[in-house]
Amino acid sequence: MLSLDRIADGGFAEAEVVLDGDAESLLLFRDGDAVRGWLNVCPHAGRRLDWAPGQFLRSKDGLLVCAAHGASFELVGGHCVAGPCRGESLRAVPLAVRDGAVFLDAG
Repeated sequence: MLSLDRIADGGFAEAEVVLDGDAESLLLFRDGDAVRGWLNVCPHAGRRLDWAPGQFLRSKDGLLVCAAHGASFELVGGHCVAGPCRGESLRAVPLAVRDGAVFLDAG
């Protein structure tokens, strides 16, 4: 999907993938050698989380902030901890890191 070194440690990236036959935008978050991924869709109104393609907002508390309505998500499980969809979660996409590259994890 993409090279791990294209994501700064503690940073975000966006990737386009095909899931179940549909083109989807993914939000990727790198934490050391691990990468977590979610659909780039806020559960509040179904809009993209980025304010420009691949550009994501992060609060001073380290939360991902939806650019549209300000919902805030923690970066371990993608749970909304503040804002209009509090208690909901981003839809996780399983990823694997192998040989310095990030892949969809087919299981």
